[in-house]
Amino acid sequence: MTTTTPLTSDLDLFSDEALTDPYPHYKALRDLGPAVHLTRHGLWFISRYEQVRSALGDWETFSSGRGIGLNDGFNDAWGSALINMDPPAQTEQRKLFTDRLSPRALRPVAADIDRRADQLAADLVTRGSFDAVTDLAQDLPVHVIMDLIGWPTEGRDQLLDMAAGWFDSAGPACPRTAASVPKVEALMGYLAEVVAKENLVPGGFGWTLLEAHKAGQIPVEGAIGLLAGYVVAAFDTTISTISSSMWLFARHPEQWDLLRSEPSLVPAAFNEIVRIESPIQVFSRTTTREVDLGEGAVIPAGARVLHSYGAANRDERHFPDPDRFDIRRNPVDHLGFGYGNHACAGQGLARLETHAVLKALAARVQRIELTGEPVRALNNITRGFQSLPVRIH
Repeated sequence: MTTTTPLTSDLDLFSDEALTDPYPHYKALRDLGPAVHLTRHGLWFISRYEQVRSALGDWETFSSGRGIGLNDGFNDAWGSALINMDPPAQTEQRKLFTDRLSPRALRPVAADIDRRADQLAADLVTRGSFDAVTDLAQDLPVHVIMDLIGWPTEGRDQLLDMAAGWFDSAGPACPRTAASVPKVEALMGYLAEVVAKENLVPGGFGWTLLEAHKAGQIPVEGAIGLLAGYVVAAFDTTISTISSSMWLFARHPEQWDLLRSEPSLVPAAFNEIVRIESPIQVFSRTTTREVDLGEGAVIPAGARVLHSYGAANRDERHFPDPDRFDIRRNPVDHLGFGYGNHACAGQGLARLETHAVLKALAARVQRIELTGEPVRALNNITRGFQSLPVRIH
């Protein structure tokens, strides 16, 4: 990495090399200052915990209203999506999410999630060797989330690839972003067809959106955008967290032994997994005024700002020895699910599913072993695996 001024860098955070292992780059940028201008993409990058949390909590200064993507095509196409809104419009539509994803609303499905996780763990123990992404991490999200939405059984599997494309399409102008466009177009077309044909099960979240649209509460674009947000966010965050947990425990068997001996540590382990391997690494907003973050970091009004959950969660100024995986740490204040008015609405569901999987496996599995080289799913926004071959004993 080279610099022209102390707070400027030509680092490309979206290269294959940086996406594979972003953490050394995050540390270098944190050490430069509270915000650094990335000249290659014309972005300001905020990576320290205190400044990221503050920005996420100040929507009036760091606005989502001009989109959270790093290219105009994404922001124009998804202008009606909840994630690209500020209050008060965002507050009204977000209620459609929070009402259906509150702890109270999820209580009836908790027992079903535990039952599914127990059966899945028992099946995988019998198999012994499997892919922790396709055979484990994708199972609960695909079935549980689709049931909550009221999605028809047919067509569920194809949504996974489309969802990954959605996040990729929010990146800057680069080949990876361009390659995601056909997937996103397919997703938009598919969701539009589902809404038009009302091909959803009555009583599910999707049906609630249809009724809100028919009552004139939201336009058809808003219904499609909300449906996309529910599908995309719920899939990726949970799948990434479960697969990352297997990778981390395979590499740190002493932590798995600790979890097995103290199952009450499952919630703390979940927080530590999300902190150290944040499923959403970055999102962007736009400044509405000049912002002085100190140490010479003055972000002008109208600037595109990239705030990094992944970097903030590894900030040694806030988390001691941040690169160490320690399930006793219990970082309840991690930013892995965001913060403020755009904090992940589905994080309660992600907790239920991941807790259930960890508890079910801890009751049956003594050791998790990697049997091949993990393959990262390189993505402009998210961090996870494409393949993770493991054996459980």
